[in-house]
Amino acid sequence: MDIATPIATTKQEALTARYGAATPAAGPWNEHIALLLSHRSIRGYRPDAPPAGTLETLVAAAQSAATSSNLQTWSVVSVTDPAKRAAMAKLAGNQKHIEQCPIFLVWCADLSRNARMAEAEGRVLEGLPYLESFLVAAIDAALAAQNAVVAAESLGLSTVYIGALRNDPEQVAQLVALPPGVMGVFGLCVGYAAEGVANEVKPRLPQASVLHHDTYATEGEASLRAAYDGEMAAFSARQGMDNDNWSGRVLQRMGSIRALNGRDRLKAAVRALGFPLK
Repeated sequence: MDIATPIATTKQEALTARYGAATPAAGPWNEHIALLLSHRSIRGYRPDAPPAGTLETLVAAAQSAATSSNLQTWSVVSVTDPAKRAAMAKLAGNQKHIEQCPIFLVWCADLSRNARMAEAEGRVLEGLPYLESFLVAAIDAALAAQNAVVAAESLGLSTVYIGALRNDPEQVAQLVALPPGVMGVFGLCVGYAAEGVANEVKPRLPQASVLHHDTYATEGEASLRAAYDGEMAAFSARQGMDNDNWSGRVLQRMGSIRALNGRDRLKAAVRALGFPLK
């Protein structure tokens, strides 16, 4: 496969790459799990187009994801127009890979299709305006997109999610002509990694931080976080990044309204796009 860096050849190597010193016990294993653990975000792409039919294959994988009550409350827009891509790259903080990648997708929470169906049937969907319905649609979109990501990576393609489309979801909606009741919740770049782009697998929190048994427990959380901060600081140094650890990143990213990059008004934007959120 043509990927940025090779998949670890053993489960121990894969687990160590993902967890560092906090490697959990190695249980059942196969090539699919190895692929999942090899995931990393790639932010530089060659212009080479994937084989014909790749987009349709990724959407088939996406449509095979779970969807709440089979409501299928999501859609995806493939954006090829260079001007539209440039505008999205700008609103997303000048992320140039949006313009570079051969496939760029806007994943949408979409209640409009079901609303049109109900109107055609002469019915009113009383549950449609509620927060639950928007949440279902956003989750449906995320599940579908993740299936597409796994499929893409299995084909030797690289990916990166673009959550910064939520910096201005109304402009995104205008760019791709979304009707009321549809919101682009995130973007996705897909393509072959550019020469020299070979990110490591990024370490994750120790499983003891996220896996609880019967009851939620916080004992030992401080020491687990300290160890993970060390792993992330070492990772950042290897990547030539600023001396950055996890605690510092969280405090920076969530510590001020300014860091939300306009997403502090997201509730108003979602409502303006046709989701009342009752």
